[in-house]
Amino acid sequence: MESGSFVANVAKDLGLEVGKLAARGARLVSEGNILHFRLHRKTGDLFVKEKLDRESLCGKADPCVLEFEIVLVEPLQSFRVEVRVFDINDNAPVFLNKEPLLKIPESNPLGSRFPLRSAQDLDVGLNGLQNYTLSASEYFHLHTRFRSHGPKYAELVLDKPLDREEQPEVNLTITAVDGGSPPKSGTAHIRVEVLDVNDHVPQFSRLVYRAQVPENSANGSLVATVTATDLDEGSNKEITYSLAQNPEVILQTFQIDSETGEVRLRGSLDFEAIETYDIDIQATDGGGLSAHSKVLVEVVDVNDNPPEVTVSSVSSPLPEDSPLQTVVALFSIRDRDIRVGGKITCFLKEDLPFTVKLTFRNSYSLVTDRGMDREEVSGHNITLVAMDTGTPTLSSETVIEVLISDINDNPPVFQEDSYILTVPENNSPEVFIGKVHAEDLDLGENAQITYSLLPPKSGDLSVFAYISINSDNGKLYALRTMDYEAIQDFQFVVKATDGGFLSLSSQVTVRVVVLDDNDNCPMILYPLQNGTLPCNDLVPRSAEAGYLVTKVVAVDGDSGQNSWLSYHLFKATDPGLFSVQQKNGEIRTLQQIS
Repeated sequence: MESGSFVANVAKDLGLEVGKLAARGARLVSEGNILHFRLHRKTGDLFVKEKLDRESLCGKADPCVLEFEIVLVEPLQSFRVEVRVFDINDNAPVFLNKEPLLKIPESNPLGSRFPLRSAQDLDVGLNGLQNYTLSASEYFHLHTRFRSHGPKYAELVLDKPLDREEQPEVNLTITAVDGGSPPKSGTAHIRVEVLDVNDHVPQFSRLVYRAQVPENSANGSLVATVTATDLDEGSNKEITYSLAQNPEVILQTFQIDSETGEVRLRGSLDFEAIETYDIDIQATDGGGLSAHSKVLVEVVDVNDNPPEVTVSSVSSPLPEDSPLQTVVALFSIRDRDIRVGGKITCFLKEDLPFTVKLTFRNSYSLVTDRGMDREEVSGHNITLVAMDTGTPTLSSETVIEVLISDINDNPPVFQEDSYILTVPENNSPEVFIGKVHAEDLDLGENAQITYSLLPPKSGDLSVFAYISINSDNGKLYALRTMDYEAIQDFQFVVKATDGGFLSLSSQVTVRVVVLDDNDNCPMILYPLQNGTLPCNDLVPRSAEAGYLVTKVVAVDGDSGQNSWLSYHLFKATDPGLFSVQQKNGEIRTLQQIS
């Protein structure tokens, strides 16, 4: 299928509205990050991204299925998609050896069979190799046979006795034909060299040898030992073993000792790639006669592949107020040891507010299962452990990093339960008198605090005439000059509001105490003053020393020490005749008045 070819409309197949694919950010995800298709989000049409070659994608596997996922966000969701790639007949059968040589003794009996190396056809099914045909020959006809593993192969069957003296060489053309429409074919030219008489052919001890080999066996490991004998004498009974007429994959994997018949490994085995091998063994004596046997090798699976975790999507950062069962990540697990790996278990390495949930087959989702608090933990490194139940048990770890994003769930908190500030009277206007401070555990705008003054509940807005506040830093300023004699203290409420979308706030009471300044003179209440005229008090002539003449009463508008009064004689015609009590203002005689 060429690049740009239409495959399907996934929106229709998934039952989604066409616009949903674009709105939810639909994207394709596959293992190994190799995408063979592209998605048109607006229409939901799926197209071939590049020309598909089934043989490159799947080899001889049939059916050839390409798997990928369509991942949607908001909410996070995935759909498994399987696209089957059907084979077309675009490969002809090919003989790797275009001119094989067969050496056949003239004494071979009628009906003798001579296996030929298989042709290779990359196509599968009916498009693959189906049959062989042979050019017209009076000596041979062709018989097509099947292998337990691998392509069909042909055998030459002897129909007429060979006579080296009459015809020392026979030339044949073999054609391999596939089942395509129209069919394709490939040819090879066989040259049969007729050997002189050798009475006896080698005889194998078995027609078929069977062996089981673990896939983790080292190179050089013994697979099987074949033995053949020959009743002839001399060089005609000396047998040489070889791997004749075998596919290239067998020649790369196995080797045989030409003298002992020991079949050993020369390459690595992988049960997940090939489970069985069908090896043709040829024993040839010194006279050129040969016989054939088979070694059927069964590869034994061992648990040598840990589970593989592929993460297809992660939702990060994650809001700290995400509800339970929110999908955080999507991932899949694959174990190549299908038979011996056993059941796969997946769990989290640490105790975190997440859990693993099986969605379908080998696909999983990571979801929340407990509440989260960004102020306690701002992010998680989540270690996924995938473990099989084979022997030995194998596991793999994958780390998913998830950041926790902030929501406005913490109100501002003042450093003090209440504040008491002082300001001296007669202050300058707009003087700094103190500050309030609140902190918010959230982040960003959720932690940006704005300060404001709240009007009194009584509705009296006079506080705004006295105090102002810097909304950014909480600094308080006196707007006017304070007069202690008019107001000694007052209080107001400061509100701290954060910058969240749904803002939170807190309040604190601030009491301002005005400090008195000595700005009022004492005022004499008694005796009453009448302009510049003095006050008169009578003292009897009989008055003794200490006689109370009168008492001066005065008051001061200030407070505290500034209102404490002391009395002194400022001026007297006879300073030795009267005295005044410093504390209470009583004026008494110091001596008898005569």
